[in-house]
Amino acid sequence: MQDGQTFRGEASPHFNDIQGEIVFFTGMTGYQEVLTDPSYKGQIVVFTYPLIGNYGVNDHDGESEEIQVSGVVMYQCADFPSHYQKTHSLGSYLDQNQVPYITGVDTREVTKAIRSKGTQQAALSQHSNYTFEHPEDKQIFGVKEDHITTYGEGDLHISLIDFGWKKSIVHALLNRNIRVSVIPFTEARVIHDLNPDAVILSNGPGDPKDTKDLLPEYKAILEQYPSLGICMGHQVIALAYGADTTKLDFGHRGANHPVKDVLTGNVFLTSQNHNYVVMEDSLEGTPLVKRFCNVNDGSVEGLIHESKLVMSAQFHPEAHPGPKDAEWLFDDFIKLVKSKGVKTHVS
Repeated sequence: MQDGQTFRGEASPHFNDIQGEIVFFTGMTGYQEVLTDPSYKGQIVVFTYPLIGNYGVNDHDGESEEIQVSGVVMYQCADFPSHYQKTHSLGSYLDQNQVPYITGVDTREVTKAIRSKGTQQAALSQHSNYTFEHPEDKQIFGVKEDHITTYGEGDLHISLIDFGWKKSIVHALLNRNIRVSVIPFTEARVIHDLNPDAVILSNGPGDPKDTKDLLPEYKAILEQYPSLGICMGHQVIALAYGADTTKLDFGHRGANHPVKDVLTGNVFLTSQNHNYVVMEDSLEGTPLVKRFCNVNDGSVEGLIHESKLVMSAQFHPEAHPGPKDAEWLFDDFIKLVKSKGVKTHVS
């Protein structure tokens, strides 16, 4: 780790030195979704649960077409997984994709180190004198394509602004008979030509403030179309309306984060993966109101606009991996879009 701490383990067969931001994930399952989630792009992921890979890897659970993480740290990686859908063991999957990993590491000690010193750069290396390189100041969002791609043939049309969208978000919409057009975040202006029924701003890696030059464009979209922001999209909505974001010491990553609905008082478990958070005091003077809060640390977990159909969630309602406690958010949003409509809701 960049602060000088060293943890020794056994290198994977196809190992090469790599550097990246080190983060930890607390879920017992869902490792394939984590590895392929564009929000983890370029990071070294530490799995806190001691045994990873029990059910192997299959052809269905990836959130993108490739592994997004730079490296993986585990205590034990199962050599002989058991599941009727498995196509590979986790180790062979990582090896085939030339992603280095180490095992035999006390991952909970690594997690304590991250929690005490904060998220930082780390390296997987076979050399004790590894020299850290300066990380890139800007994170290229995990966009998959540079053109518009449309999925499904539903009666309702939603445009998804792509900062690094997860496959399960699109699947959640397709399962609700929605036609989805995925649009690169740099080309969001074409939404006005498509004239969709609603807009969703996706998850993605990096600092939401890297979108600052595009915020006026996003705000114009938010003012005209019913909109839902997820994770990065939630933060971008806040920035577009003049609120501020900051980086957490070690972020929220896992499948068991409790969130409270301020409007109803209900508490539910959520799947989360983010480094940045909306600062609650910065909402003053904006038209945004806190809708959800994190039970553990009180941080903002979602927003609603005081007069327009604009809402957001810091957590992942599609819940891959994780509990489906928050999947109702898609249903609520779609119901509001259908009942209000753009012309009757937006002044």
